[in-house]
Amino acid sequence: MYSSYQLVLAVGMVITGSINTLSVKWADNLKAKGSDGVERTFDHPFFQSLTMFFGEFLCLLFFKLAYRYHVKRQYPIEDSPIVKGNQQFNPFLFFVPAMFDLVATTLMYIGLTMTFASSFQMLRGAVIIFTAIFSKIFVHRQVSVRHWLGIFTIIIGLATVGISDLLSAGSNSKSTNDIILGDSLILFAQIITAAQMVYEEKYVVSNDIPPLQAVGWEGLFGFLMMGSLLVPFYYINVGPPLATNNSRGVIEDFPEAITQIMNNKWILVALIGNIISIAYFNFSGISVAKEISATTRMVLDSVRTFFIWTFSLAVGWQTFNPLQPVGFLLLLIGMCIYNNLLKAVPRRLRTVVHYPTDEPIIGGEP
Repeated sequence: MYSSYQLVLAVGMVITGSINTLSVKWADNLKAKGSDGVERTFDHPFFQSLTMFFGEFLCLLFFKLAYRYHVKRQYPIEDSPIVKGNQQFNPFLFFVPAMFDLVATTLMYIGLTMTFASSFQMLRGAVIIFTAIFSKIFVHRQVSVRHWLGIFTIIIGLATVGISDLLSAGSNSKSTNDIILGDSLILFAQIITAAQMVYEEKYVVSNDIPPLQAVGWEGLFGFLMMGSLLVPFYYINVGPPLATNNSRGVIEDFPEAITQIMNNKWILVALIGNIISIAYFNFSGISVAKEISATTRMVLDSVRTFFIWTFSLAVGWQTFNPLQPVGFLLLLIGMCIYNNLLKAVPRRLRTVVHYPTDEPIIGGEP
């Protein structure tokens, strides 16, 4: 039986996890006049990545406030699921995973402008494949037959989702080339995310650092680095697709992003919603893995994928394609096999040698 605290975490993870993707896609679809007076869609993935890291940074501020509150009230630190954990660590331990997160998140946000929100969420399931491979190489974990069977099923599911996207290209005002490039960027980002997870497992998880603090430090480093990169990005000219809706034809036009936000307040609403949901989702997601299990986190993540898909259909962001639910089902089955949730799998395939089911995940998620 779950406690009230665990139920709040689980429900909050599904709701805010869905808002994460939907708010970014909503902002991508909104239009506003830029600095040249021409109305364009809000195509600023690097700026949105900056806001995502700011949302993660809020976790650190909240942790500091909660920690000081416990100390001032003389509440036992170890009795609190929010602040309990090790405080003796070097914050720069989070710089490397923050850089992984920066590259992966930005690539995914660029890809999201070119493809569908539901496909964005489903394709992120590929991270399991690369995490298993990297864990075997760098952490020396043994990958059983069951894991490979789950990975094979996930690959088939990913291929099905990709085919459904291509078949939907003509009926959703998205070109085939954009969808292929968008899906490819999202898939490539999962390689980087997997590297981030393995790094965190090897160097971060063993230190028993509180989840809020871990996410917060990564958010701080990511925010500072992305904020610094926006300066040279303003002067570097590029062509499509990066500058398709950019008046100056540069990688990222920060002043124009602000201008568009001022000209359409709904963009600001979408960004604020993303910042708040990112902060709570990262905390709740890591806390679910720590308080319940990483397997439960995986199941809840699949639930939010379903909500994102149904919402996208309801508001007309995409049309129904029968292959997409098939791909989603295959992805879900593959993840269940990988995490040993299907009792129908033969016992000899479920045997794992020194390979825990619950894989720790610390890094922030968009």
